[in-house]
Amino acid sequence: MTEYFEVIDRDGAARIGDLRLADSLTTPALLDDVLEEAGSLWSDEQAVPDGDESTLSVLPHRAFPAGTPAEVQAAFEPNYPDVAFPSAAVVSPETAADQGTDAYVLAGASGFTGHSAAFVEAITSTRESIPPDAGLYLPGIATPGNVATLAYIGADLFDTDRAVIRGTQGWYLTSDGEYRLDDLEELPCACEACQQRIETFDREDCVEHNVATLKAELRTVRNRIRQGRLRDYLEGQARHEQWLTATMRRLDDQYAYLEQRTPLVRKSEITAASAETLDRVEIQRFAERVTERYQCRFDTPLVLLPCSASKPYSDSQSHSQFQDAINFRAHVASMTSPIGVVPQELELTYPAQHYDSVVTGRWSATEVEFVADVLESYLEANDYPRVIAHIPEDYQAITERVEERLGETFEYTVTDHPTTDESLENLAATLAGEPKYRKRERQHNAIRAIADYQFGAGAGEAIFDDLQVESFHPKLRAKADNGEQLAAMVPEYGVLSLTLAGARRWIDSDVPTKRVEIDDFVPHGSVLAPGILDADESIRVGDEVVFEGPSALAVGRANMSGPEMAGSTRGIASDIRHVTER
Repeated sequence: MTEYFEVIDRDGAARIGDLRLADSLTTPALLDDVLEEAGSLWSDEQAVPDGDESTLSVLPHRAFPAGTPAEVQAAFEPNYPDVAFPSAAVVSPETAADQGTDAYVLAGASGFTGHSAAFVEAITSTRESIPPDAGLYLPGIATPGNVATLAYIGADLFDTDRAVIRGTQGWYLTSDGEYRLDDLEELPCACEACQQRIETFDREDCVEHNVATLKAELRTVRNRIRQGRLRDYLEGQARHEQWLTATMRRLDDQYAYLEQRTPLVRKSEITAASAETLDRVEIQRFAERVTERYQCRFDTPLVLLPCSASKPYSDSQSHSQFQDAINFRAHVASMTSPIGVVPQELELTYPAQHYDSVVTGRWSATEVEFVADVLESYLEANDYPRVIAHIPEDYQAITERVEERLGETFEYTVTDHPTTDESLENLAATLAGEPKYRKRERQHNAIRAIADYQFGAGAGEAIFDDLQVESFHPKLRAKADNGEQLAAMVPEYGVLSLTLAGARRWIDSDVPTKRVEIDDFVPHGSVLAPGILDADESIRVGDEVVFEGPSALAVGRANMSGPEMAGSTRGIASDIRHVTER
């Protein structure tokens, strides 16, 4: 049971934590000044330390070389005692389990450095085997160049050992790699140790610089986690060392590990500046839900449009011109990298209005393939009588590939540029004779499409079978025919916020409900992890969640994933919006 460590904020697998010592330590952090080690049981029998709340005490342990068979490690595994002070247990990927301590030390972590496949497997398997609200300590491995990657994969605690050793060896460390001190003609850093001429800068100064730079990089990492933008930073920073680039790519292959820990919505914008952006959980999850959950409810042609720099697209000048030409006679979907295909009802839904990409007028082969795959799956799932492509020439590599795969022919309407008078006239003429859909139809379809995306395929009809929509887009309110409010649209994220009446409909529907079983109490404001008995594994941070207990029914938005709720003993599991006593 974790007593002295609590996760405060999350950015995927990266976390801001609070190691509650006498002087609280905000993680990711260095432990050098607060670590007490009881020692190895291989040398002789070590006594449990007389720890206190000023230090994190590593309990007596046995560490094994990498590759030691699991059965051998299990045969010599120590019994960790219950202690009344902050403590840590030493584990390996093979022996990692809940030991009731506040932190876990990964033995042999330095042996995985430089080997991306083994490194990712070791850390992710360890992280999944220990309690979610415990800290993970990687000793002897952190440098200014790799600590962002270490935090991104789920580590919380580090030391300065490697930075010090490299300094004594004459290696000058920076966030973009390391340099031999003898090869430097000037000092590129402004830390206190570097406020001198290169001629007088010695290895002792190099150690001081390396430690200072590591501390500064950790401050950057913590700020990035708070902003929800560590991945943006990492896509550029990790490229300075090949094994870190490989590690990021290997980690992207661990989709289930990252997806469980990645919020459904967030305020921060995605910066799409590298090919790796396409592999981000947020991008893959949106594409998956659009192609597997979305159902077009318009009986009209489809018009494919290019994206716009302004978000949401409908607020842009170009899309206003497109809409004037379409005049409610067709359904609209926008094509974009890195998002894929965005139906008009989901243009507010994260991350469709929360990204910014590099615009060059040229698509990479990877982008073309990704968007073509999404468009193909989207068209296979939705039957349109006609497909009209009002897109510039550089988009046509995508549509032509999809035409060939599906054996269909799209209608192209652009001459020179989508916003020229001739192009807009072509678009309007192509839709001549098509009936208009009503504004009310668009609002109803928007509520139901978001429900499908957010709660699961079929949720739109299951929860909102009788539907009245009030207010104006995007501040829509969904009501039943009897006037009872069921949900409200949250424009900031493009998702629905349920009332208790809406939650009850969700419970009674055939769509799987994201439920949390709570103890016998009535929550007010929030639900803490100790009050949770069980939680649906599919819950993600930002999800709508129904809380059920002997004394209360409540609905709120998750601050933890379902597995973290069920496995944590500290922290706020969810904010509560509505509650009723039973």
